Amino acid sequence: MGRMRKKADLPEKTCLVCDRPFTWRKKWEKVWDEVKYCSDRCRREARTKVLHRP
Repeated sequence: MGRMRKKADLPEKTCLVCDRPFTWRKKWEKVWDEVKYCSDRCRREARTKVLHRP
């Protein structure tokens, strides 16, 4: 079993859509390098921006 980490010690990224910082989550453990968005809402907005690009 792994060591517990303090929240302040968790890795952090900036969302590509809203530019807000977000921290690592257990469910992203195996795909952390691929995570780009802080939420499903930002992920959807990113897709709509690409689809509706002039």
